[in-house]
Amino acid sequence: MDLDIQETDSKRSISFYGGVFGALLPFMVFVGGVITIALSGAPDERGFWPVLIVALAVGLLMAKDRKEFSETVIEGMSNKIVMIMITAWILASTIGILMQITGFVDALIWTSAQLNLDGIGFVIATFLICCIVSLSTGSSFATILICSPLLYPAGGQLGAHLPTLAGAIIGGATVGDFIAPISDTTIVSALSQKVEIGPTVKSRIKYIIPAALLALVGFGISASLSGGSNVAGATLEGSVKGLPMLLVPALILFMFLKGKHLFVGLLTGLMFGIALGLALGLLPMDKLISLDLENFTAKSFIIDGINRAVGISFFTILLMGLVATLKASGLIKRLVDFASVRSHTKRHAELWISSTISAAVLLTTHSAVAILMVSEFANKTGDKMGISKIRRANLLSLVACTFPFLLPYFIPVILMTNMSHSGEEFGIPSVSPLDIGLHNFVSWALLVMVILVVIFGLGRKVKASNE
Repeated sequence: MDLDIQETDSKRSISFYGGVFGALLPFMVFVGGVITIALSGAPDERGFWPVLIVALAVGLLMAKDRKEFSETVIEGMSNKIVMIMITAWILASTIGILMQITGFVDALIWTSAQLNLDGIGFVIATFLICCIVSLSTGSSFATILICSPLLYPAGGQLGAHLPTLAGAIIGGATVGDFIAPISDTTIVSALSQKVEIGPTVKSRIKYIIPAALLALVGFGISASLSGGSNVAGATLEGSVKGLPMLLVPALILFMFLKGKHLFVGLLTGLMFGIALGLALGLLPMDKLISLDLENFTAKSFIIDGINRAVGISFFTILLMGLVATLKASGLIKRLVDFASVRSHTKRHAELWISSTISAAVLLTTHSAVAILMVSEFANKTGDKMGISKIRRANLLSLVACTFPFLLPYFIPVILMTNMSHSGEEFGIPSVSPLDIGLHNFVSWALLVMVILVVIFGLGRKVKASNE
Protein backbone atom coordinates (compact mmCIF):
# COMPACT_ATOMS: atom_id res chain seq x y z
CA MET A 1 0.00 0.00 0.00
CA ASP A 2 1.70 3.19 -1.15
CA LEU A 3 0.06 6.21 0.39
CA ASP A 4 2.15 9.32 0.83
CA ILE A 5 0.33 11.13 3.59
CA GLN A 6 3.23 12.97 5.12
CA GLU A 7 2.43 16.54 5.86
CA THR A 8 4.38 19.12 3.95
CA ASP A 9 6.25 21.46 6.23
CA SER A 10 4.00 24.47 6.54
CA LYS A 11 5.76 27.81 6.17
CA ARG A 12 3.09 29.55 8.20
CA SER A 13 4.07 31.19 11.45
CA ILE A 14 1.72 32.56 14.08
CA SER A 15 2.62 34.79 17.02
CA PHE A 16 0.30 34.85 20.00
CA TYR A 17 -0.25 37.47 22.66
CA GLY A 18 1.25 36.02 25.81
CA GLY A 19 3.76 33.87 23.93
CA VAL A 20 3.65 30.18 24.86
CA PHE A 21 0.72 30.73 27.19
CA GLY A 22 -1.29 32.35 24.40
CA ALA A 23 -0.57 29.44 22.06
CA LEU A 24 -1.60 26.88 24.68
CA LEU A 25 -4.63 28.74 26.01
CA PRO A 26 -7.02 27.39 23.31
CA PHE A 27 -6.01 23.84 24.26
CA MET A 28 -6.53 24.62 27.93
CA VAL A 29 -10.04 25.79 27.08
CA PHE A 30 -10.61 22.69 24.97
CA VAL A 31 -9.40 20.20 27.60
CA GLY A 32 -11.22 21.99 30.41
CA GLY A 33 -14.45 22.03 28.42
CA VAL A 34 -14.11 18.40 27.37
CA ILE A 35 -13.51 17.21 30.93
CA THR A 36 -16.47 19.23 32.22
CA ILE A 37 -18.85 17.97 29.55
CA ALA A 38 -17.53 14.41 29.72
CA LEU A 39 -17.99 14.09 33.45
CA SER A 40 -21.49 15.53 33.04
CA GLY A 41 -22.35 12.74 30.60
CA ALA A 42 -21.69 13.91 27.03
CA PRO A 43 -23.66 11.65 24.68
CA ASP A 44 -20.91 11.32 22.07
CA GLU A 45 -18.16 13.27 20.33
CA ARG A 46 -20.74 15.73 18.96
CA GLY A 47 -20.98 17.17 22.45
CA PHE A 48 -17.40 18.39 22.04
CA TRP A 49 -18.07 20.39 18.86
CA PRO A 50 -19.11 23.57 20.70
CA VAL A 51 -16.02 23.36 22.91
CA LEU A 52 -13.77 23.21 19.87
CA ILE A 53 -15.51 26.20 18.31
CA VAL A 54 -14.95 28.17 21.52
CA ALA A 55 -11.31 27.05 21.64
CA LEU A 56 -10.79 28.23 18.05
CA ALA A 57 -12.42 31.54 18.92
CA VAL A 58 -10.03 31.97 21.87
CA GLY A 59 -7.11 31.20 19.57
CA LEU A 60 -8.35 33.80 17.10
CA LEU A 61 -8.47 36.42 19.85
CA MET A 62 -4.98 35.53 21.08
CA ALA A 63 -3.41 35.52 17.59
CA LYS A 64 -1.59 38.68 16.54
CA ASP A 65 -2.31 38.05 12.86
CA ARG A 66 -5.90 36.80 12.62
CA LYS A 67 -5.81 36.28 8.87
CA GLU A 68 -2.76 34.03 9.20
CA PHE A 69 -4.47 32.17 12.06
CA SER A 70 -7.55 31.62 9.90
CA GLU A 71 -5.55 30.37 6.93
CA THR A 72 -3.62 28.01 9.21
CA VAL A 73 -6.83 26.55 10.64
CA ILE A 74 -8.24 25.91 7.17
CA GLU A 75 -4.95 24.40 6.01
CA GLY A 76 -4.95 22.04 9.00
CA MET A 77 -8.54 21.00 8.41
CA SER A 78 -7.89 20.22 4.74
CA ASN A 79 -4.85 18.01 5.34
CA LYS A 80 -4.86 14.92 3.10
CA ILE A 81 -4.66 12.48 5.99
CA VAL A 82 -7.86 13.94 7.46
CA MET A 83 -9.65 12.85 4.30
CA ILE A 84 -8.04 9.42 4.53
CA MET A 85 -9.24 9.06 8.12
CA ILE A 86 -12.77 10.20 7.28
CA THR A 87 -12.94 7.78 4.34
CA ALA A 88 -11.79 4.96 6.61
CA TRP A 89 -14.35 5.88 9.28
CA ILE A 90 -17.20 6.03 6.78
CA LEU A 91 -16.42 2.66 5.21
CA ALA A 92 -15.51 0.96 8.51
CA SER A 93 -18.68 2.29 10.18
CA THR A 94 -20.76 1.03 7.28
CA ILE A 95 -19.10 -2.37 7.48
CA GLY A 96 -19.80 -2.41 11.23
CA ILE A 97 -23.51 -1.81 10.70
CA LEU A 98 -23.56 -4.45 7.95
CA MET A 99 -22.05 -6.98 10.37
CA GLN A 100 -24.64 -6.04 12.96
CA ILE A 101 -27.76 -6.31 10.81
CA THR A 102 -26.62 -9.58 9.20
CA GLY A 103 -26.49 -11.24 12.62
CA PHE A 104 -22.73 -11.58 13.13
CA VAL A 105 -22.81 -10.65 16.83
CA ASP A 106 -25.88 -12.83 17.36
CA ALA A 107 -23.89 -15.73 15.93
CA LEU A 108 -21.10 -15.11 18.41
CA ILE A 109 -23.62 -14.98 21.26
CA TRP A 110 -25.16 -18.22 19.99
CA THR A 111 -21.71 -19.82 20.15
CA SER A 112 -21.39 -18.69 23.78
CA ALA A 113 -24.86 -20.03 24.56
CA GLN A 114 -23.82 -23.51 23.44
CA LEU A 115 -21.18 -23.48 26.18
CA ASN A 116 -23.76 -22.85 28.97
CA LEU A 117 -21.68 -20.08 30.53
CA ASP A 118 -22.20 -18.61 33.99
CA GLY A 119 -21.50 -14.96 34.88
CA ILE A 120 -17.73 -15.48 35.11
CA GLY A 121 -17.53 -17.45 31.88
CA PHE A 122 -19.70 -14.90 30.15
CA VAL A 123 -17.29 -12.08 31.05
CA ILE A 124 -14.48 -14.00 29.36
CA ALA A 125 -16.71 -14.80 26.37
CA THR A 126 -17.70 -11.12 26.17
CA PHE A 127 -14.08 -10.09 25.94
CA LEU A 128 -13.40 -12.60 23.16
CA ILE A 129 -16.55 -11.61 21.27
CA CYS A 130 -15.65 -7.93 21.45
CA CYS A 131 -12.12 -8.70 20.27
CA ILE A 132 -13.55 -10.43 17.20
CA VAL A 133 -16.01 -7.62 16.52
CA SER A 134 -13.39 -4.88 16.93
CA LEU A 135 -10.99 -6.74 14.65
CA SER A 136 -13.83 -7.07 12.15
CA THR A 137 -14.99 -3.46 12.24
CA GLY A 138 -11.71 -1.72 13.08
CA SER A 139 -13.63 0.63 15.36
CA SER A 140 -13.69 0.76 19.13
CA PHE A 141 -16.77 2.99 18.95
CA ALA A 142 -18.65 0.57 16.70
CA THR A 143 -17.71 -2.35 18.93
CA ILE A 144 -19.06 -0.63 22.02
CA LEU A 145 -22.21 0.50 20.20
CA ILE A 146 -22.89 -2.93 18.71
CA CYS A 147 -21.96 -5.19 21.60
CA SER A 148 -23.01 -3.28 24.72
CA PRO A 149 -26.81 -3.40 24.26
CA LEU A 150 -26.61 -7.17 23.69
CA LEU A 151 -23.88 -8.32 26.05
CA TYR A 152 -24.17 -5.97 29.03
CA PRO A 153 -27.79 -6.80 29.96
CA ALA A 154 -27.25 -10.52 29.28
CA GLY A 155 -24.14 -10.64 31.46
CA GLY A 156 -25.83 -8.65 34.19
CA GLN A 157 -28.71 -11.11 34.31
CA LEU A 158 -26.24 -13.99 34.52
CA GLY A 159 -24.73 -12.40 37.64
CA ALA A 160 -21.51 -11.07 36.10
CA HIS A 161 -19.57 -8.40 37.99
CA LEU A 162 -20.71 -5.29 36.14
CA PRO A 163 -17.50 -3.19 36.17
CA THR A 164 -15.55 -6.21 34.95
CA LEU A 165 -18.20 -6.91 32.29
CA ALA A 166 -18.03 -3.31 31.05
CA GLY A 167 -14.23 -3.49 31.18
CA ALA A 168 -14.33 -6.65 29.05
CA ILE A 169 -16.40 -4.86 26.40
CA ILE A 170 -14.16 -1.81 26.17
CA GLY A 171 -11.09 -4.05 26.51
CA GLY A 172 -12.12 -6.04 23.46
CA ALA A 173 -12.71 -2.76 21.65
CA THR A 174 -9.17 -1.69 22.57
CA VAL A 175 -7.66 -4.79 20.96
CA GLY A 176 -9.11 -3.93 17.56
CA ASP A 177 -8.16 -0.28 17.91
CA PHE A 178 -4.52 -1.30 18.33
CA ILE A 179 -4.11 -4.02 15.72
CA ALA A 180 -7.07 -4.10 13.30
CA PRO A 181 -5.86 -3.14 9.81
CA ILE A 182 -8.87 -0.84 9.30
CA SER A 183 -8.48 0.90 12.67
CA ASP A 184 -7.79 4.62 12.42
CA THR A 185 -4.99 4.24 14.98
CA THR A 186 -3.33 1.55 12.89
CA ILE A 187 -3.74 3.49 9.66
CA VAL A 188 -2.48 6.82 10.98
CA SER A 189 0.43 5.44 12.96
CA ALA A 190 1.66 3.31 10.04
CA LEU A 191 1.20 5.80 7.23
CA SER A 192 2.52 8.75 9.25
CA GLN A 193 5.79 6.82 9.67
CA LYS A 194 5.80 5.82 5.97
CA VAL A 195 5.30 2.08 6.46
CA GLU A 196 2.72 -0.27 4.98
CA ILE A 197 -0.27 -1.40 7.03
CA GLY A 198 0.17 -5.15 6.44
CA PRO A 199 3.69 -5.48 7.89
CA THR A 200 2.75 -3.12 10.71
CA VAL A 201 -0.18 -5.34 11.71
CA LYS A 202 2.06 -8.41 11.63
CA SER A 203 4.64 -6.72 13.85
CA ARG A 204 2.02 -5.93 16.50
CA ILE A 205 1.14 -9.55 17.19
CA LYS A 206 4.05 -9.86 19.62
CA TYR A 207 2.60 -7.00 21.65
CA ILE A 208 -1.13 -7.67 21.56
CA ILE A 209 -1.11 -11.40 22.28
CA PRO A 210 0.73 -11.08 25.64
CA ALA A 211 -1.41 -8.04 26.50
CA ALA A 212 -4.64 -9.87 25.62
CA LEU A 213 -3.60 -12.94 27.62
CA LEU A 214 -2.74 -10.79 30.64
CA ALA A 215 -6.10 -9.04 30.28
CA LEU A 216 -7.90 -12.37 29.98
CA VAL A 217 -6.38 -13.49 33.28
CA GLY A 218 -7.29 -10.16 34.82
CA PHE A 219 -10.91 -10.40 33.70
CA GLY A 220 -11.14 -13.95 35.00
CA ILE A 221 -9.70 -13.09 38.41
CA SER A 222 -11.77 -9.93 38.77
CA ALA A 223 -14.98 -11.70 37.74
CA SER A 224 -14.23 -14.61 40.10
CA LEU A 225 -13.53 -12.42 43.11
CA SER A 226 -16.60 -10.24 42.54
CA GLY A 227 -18.93 -12.57 40.63
CA GLY A 228 -22.52 -13.18 41.60
CA SER A 229 -25.18 -15.67 40.67
CA ASN A 230 -27.76 -15.94 37.92
CA VAL A 231 -30.35 -14.11 39.98
CA ALA A 232 -32.61 -13.45 37.02
CA GLY A 233 -32.48 -16.96 35.64
CA ALA A 234 -31.38 -15.55 32.33
CA THR A 235 -30.46 -17.63 29.33
CA LEU A 236 -28.50 -16.63 26.28
CA GLU A 237 -29.99 -16.60 22.83
CA GLY A 238 -28.70 -15.98 19.37
CA SER A 239 -28.56 -17.43 15.90
CA VAL A 240 -25.80 -19.21 14.01
CA LYS A 241 -26.96 -17.78 10.66
CA GLY A 242 -24.62 -14.80 10.69
CA LEU A 243 -21.42 -16.77 11.28
CA PRO A 244 -20.41 -16.86 7.56
CA MET A 245 -20.09 -13.06 7.72
CA LEU A 246 -16.73 -13.69 9.39
CA LEU A 247 -15.46 -14.01 5.81
CA VAL A 248 -15.84 -10.23 5.38
CA PRO A 249 -13.15 -9.11 7.87
CA ALA A 250 -11.04 -12.10 6.82
CA LEU A 251 -11.06 -10.83 3.22
CA ILE A 252 -10.20 -7.27 4.30
CA LEU A 253 -7.31 -8.51 6.43
CA PHE A 254 -6.03 -10.67 3.57
CA MET A 255 -6.10 -7.74 1.15
CA PHE A 256 -4.22 -5.46 3.52
CA LEU A 257 -1.61 -8.12 4.21
CA LYS A 258 -1.16 -8.34 0.44
CA GLY A 259 -0.48 -4.60 0.36
CA LYS A 260 -3.70 -3.45 -1.28
CA HIS A 261 -4.67 0.22 -1.10
CA LEU A 262 -6.73 1.24 1.92
CA PHE A 263 -9.70 2.30 -0.22
CA VAL A 264 -9.53 -0.88 -2.31
CA GLY A 265 -9.50 -3.12 0.76
CA LEU A 266 -12.35 -1.40 2.57
CA LEU A 267 -14.62 -0.92 -0.43
CA THR A 268 -14.02 -4.46 -1.70
CA GLY A 269 -14.80 -5.82 1.78
CA LEU A 270 -18.02 -3.81 1.90
CA MET A 271 -19.15 -4.95 -1.55
CA PHE A 272 -18.32 -8.56 -0.73
CA GLY A 273 -20.23 -8.29 2.54
CA ILE A 274 -23.30 -6.91 0.75
CA ALA A 275 -23.19 -9.68 -1.84
CA LEU A 276 -22.71 -12.36 0.81
CA GLY A 277 -25.49 -10.96 2.98
CA LEU A 278 -27.91 -10.86 0.06
CA ALA A 279 -26.95 -14.36 -1.11
CA LEU A 280 -27.49 -15.85 2.35
CA GLY A 281 -30.71 -13.96 2.93
CA LEU A 282 -29.17 -12.10 5.90
CA LEU A 283 -29.44 -8.63 4.35
CA PRO A 284 -33.01 -7.57 3.49
CA MET A 285 -33.19 -5.51 0.33
CA ASP A 286 -34.96 -2.68 2.17
CA LYS A 287 -31.89 -2.39 4.44
CA LEU A 288 -29.72 -1.88 1.39
CA ILE A 289 -31.97 0.80 -0.10
CA SER A 290 -35.56 1.88 0.35
CA LEU A 291 -37.40 5.04 -0.67
CA ASP A 292 -39.89 7.00 1.39
CA LEU A 293 -41.67 8.80 -1.45
CA GLU A 294 -44.03 10.68 0.84
CA ASN A 295 -41.21 12.31 2.80
CA PHE A 296 -38.74 12.46 -0.12
CA THR A 297 -36.09 10.50 1.77
CA ALA A 298 -34.03 7.36 1.22
CA LYS A 299 -33.08 4.80 3.84
CA SER A 300 -30.05 2.51 3.79
CA PHE A 301 -27.61 0.96 6.22
CA ILE A 302 -24.94 2.76 4.17
CA ILE A 303 -26.55 6.09 5.08
CA ASP A 304 -26.60 4.98 8.71
CA GLY A 305 -22.91 4.12 8.50
CA ILE A 306 -22.06 7.54 7.11
CA ASN A 307 -24.17 9.21 9.80
CA ARG A 308 -22.35 7.25 12.49
CA ALA A 309 -19.03 8.60 11.18
CA VAL A 310 -20.20 12.23 11.10
CA GLY A 311 -19.58 12.95 14.77
CA ILE A 312 -15.98 11.80 14.93
CA SER A 313 -15.26 13.21 11.46
CA PHE A 314 -16.22 16.80 12.28
CA PHE A 315 -14.61 16.51 15.70
CA THR A 316 -11.37 15.54 13.94
CA ILE A 317 -11.66 18.27 11.31
CA LEU A 318 -12.06 21.00 13.92
CA LEU A 319 -9.36 19.54 16.16
CA MET A 320 -6.87 19.29 13.29
CA GLY A 321 -7.43 22.99 12.62
CA LEU A 322 -6.62 23.77 16.24
CA VAL A 323 -3.53 21.53 16.22
CA ALA A 324 -2.24 23.29 13.08
CA THR A 325 -2.15 26.59 14.96
CA LEU A 326 0.00 25.03 17.68
CA LYS A 327 2.43 23.77 15.04
CA ALA A 328 2.51 27.19 13.41
CA SER A 329 3.38 28.74 16.76
CA GLY A 330 6.73 26.95 16.62
CA LEU A 331 6.26 24.97 19.83
CA ILE A 332 6.48 21.61 18.08
CA LYS A 333 9.72 22.60 16.33
CA ARG A 334 11.17 23.73 19.65
CA LEU A 335 10.27 20.37 21.11
CA VAL A 336 11.99 18.55 18.23
CA ASP A 337 15.14 20.62 18.67
CA PHE A 338 15.05 20.20 22.46
CA ALA A 339 14.67 16.42 22.24
CA SER A 340 17.27 16.10 19.49
CA VAL A 341 19.93 17.68 21.68
CA ARG A 342 19.07 15.37 24.60
CA SER A 343 18.54 12.12 22.67
CA HIS A 344 21.92 10.41 22.89
CA THR A 345 20.64 6.82 22.69
CA LYS A 346 17.70 4.97 21.19
CA ARG A 347 16.22 4.60 24.66
CA HIS A 348 16.38 8.37 25.20
CA ALA A 349 14.71 8.97 21.84
CA GLU A 350 11.95 6.45 22.54
CA LEU A 351 11.36 7.99 25.96
CA TRP A 352 10.91 11.37 24.28
CA ILE A 353 8.58 9.92 21.63
CA SER A 354 6.44 8.09 24.21
CA SER A 355 6.35 11.11 26.50
CA THR A 356 5.39 13.42 23.65
CA ILE A 357 2.60 11.20 22.32
CA SER A 358 1.32 10.81 25.90
CA ALA A 359 1.15 14.58 26.30
CA ALA A 360 -0.48 14.95 22.88
CA VAL A 361 -3.16 12.34 23.70
CA LEU A 362 -3.94 14.04 27.00
CA LEU A 363 -4.00 17.44 25.28
CA THR A 364 -6.17 16.50 22.29
CA THR A 365 -8.24 13.61 23.77
CA HIS A 366 -8.04 12.02 20.29
CA SER A 367 -5.68 9.14 19.47
CA ALA A 368 -5.36 9.68 15.72
CA VAL A 369 -4.97 13.46 15.97
CA ALA A 370 -2.39 13.03 18.74
CA ILE A 371 -0.38 10.71 16.51
CA LEU A 372 -0.52 13.22 13.67
CA MET A 373 0.48 15.98 16.05
CA VAL A 374 3.77 14.26 16.95
CA SER A 375 4.39 12.33 13.71
CA GLU A 376 6.98 14.80 12.45
CA PHE A 377 8.74 14.73 15.81
CA ALA A 378 8.74 10.90 15.85
CA ASN A 379 10.06 10.82 12.28
CA LYS A 380 12.95 13.21 12.82
CA THR A 381 13.94 11.89 16.22
CA GLY A 382 13.59 8.28 15.11
CA ASP A 383 15.56 8.79 11.90
CA LYS A 384 18.36 10.51 13.78
CA MET A 385 18.74 7.66 16.27
CA GLY A 386 18.12 4.82 13.81
CA ILE A 387 14.80 3.67 15.28
CA SER A 388 12.91 1.58 12.72
CA LYS A 389 9.78 3.06 11.20
CA ILE A 390 7.56 0.16 12.25
CA ARG A 391 8.84 0.36 15.81
CA ARG A 392 7.99 4.07 15.90
CA ALA A 393 4.52 3.37 14.55
CA ASN A 394 3.99 0.66 17.15
CA LEU A 395 5.18 2.87 19.98
CA LEU A 396 2.77 5.62 18.92
CA SER A 397 -0.15 3.19 18.86
CA LEU A 398 0.78 1.51 22.15
CA VAL A 399 0.56 4.83 23.98
CA ALA A 400 -2.48 5.99 22.00
CA CYS A 401 -4.41 2.87 23.06
CA THR A 402 -3.87 3.34 26.78
CA PHE A 403 -5.12 6.71 28.09
CA PRO A 404 -8.25 7.05 25.88
CA PHE A 405 -9.55 3.73 27.22
CA LEU A 406 -8.65 4.37 30.85
CA LEU A 407 -9.39 7.98 31.73
CA PRO A 408 -12.99 9.05 32.42
CA TYR A 409 -13.05 12.10 30.12
CA PHE A 410 -12.19 10.27 26.88
CA ILE A 411 -14.89 9.36 24.38
CA PRO A 412 -14.55 5.53 24.51
CA VAL A 413 -15.00 5.48 28.30
CA ILE A 414 -17.86 7.98 28.15
CA LEU A 415 -19.54 5.95 25.41
CA MET A 416 -19.21 2.71 27.40
CA THR A 417 -20.69 4.43 30.45
CA ASN A 418 -23.67 5.62 28.45
CA MET A 419 -24.15 2.20 26.87
CA SER A 420 -24.20 0.56 30.29
CA HIS A 421 -27.57 2.26 30.77
CA SER A 422 -28.91 -0.41 28.39
CA GLY A 423 -29.27 -2.72 31.38
CA GLU A 424 -31.53 -0.43 33.38
CA GLU A 425 -34.74 -1.79 31.83
CA PHE A 426 -33.69 -5.19 33.20
CA GLY A 427 -32.95 -3.80 36.65
CA ILE A 428 -29.19 -3.77 36.05
CA PRO A 429 -27.39 -0.58 37.17
CA SER A 430 -24.93 1.32 35.01
CA VAL A 431 -21.20 1.59 35.67
CA SER A 432 -19.19 4.76 36.36
CA PRO A 433 -16.45 5.95 33.96
CA LEU A 434 -13.84 5.51 36.69
CA ASP A 435 -14.79 1.87 37.27
CA ILE A 436 -14.75 1.16 33.55
CA GLY A 437 -11.22 2.52 33.14
CA LEU A 438 -9.95 0.65 36.19
CA HIS A 439 -11.31 -2.64 34.82
CA ASN A 440 -10.01 -2.27 31.25
CA PHE A 441 -7.15 -4.69 31.75
CA VAL A 442 -6.16 -4.56 28.07
CA SER A 443 -5.05 -0.94 28.26
CA TRP A 444 -3.29 -1.56 31.56
CA ALA A 445 -1.47 -4.46 29.89
CA LEU A 446 -0.56 -2.24 26.93
CA LEU A 447 0.85 0.27 29.40
CA VAL A 448 3.06 -2.52 30.75
CA MET A 449 4.11 -3.24 27.16
CA VAL A 450 5.09 0.43 26.72
CA ILE A 451 7.37 0.14 29.75
CA LEU A 452 8.89 -3.09 28.44
CA VAL A 453 9.41 -1.57 24.99
CA VAL A 454 10.89 1.76 26.07
CA ILE A 455 12.68 1.01 29.34
CA PHE A 456 13.77 -2.58 28.75
CA GLY A 457 14.09 -2.40 24.96
CA LEU A 458 11.66 -5.17 24.01
CA GLY A 459 11.99 -5.71 20.23
CA ARG A 460 14.53 -2.93 19.82
CA LYS A 461 17.05 -5.11 17.97
CA VAL A 462 14.51 -6.46 15.51
CA LYS A 463 14.90 -4.92 12.06
CA ALA A 464 11.85 -4.77 9.82
CA SER A 465 12.50 -6.47 6.50
CA ASN A 466 10.49 -3.99 4.46
CA GLU A 467 12.29 -0.85 5.57
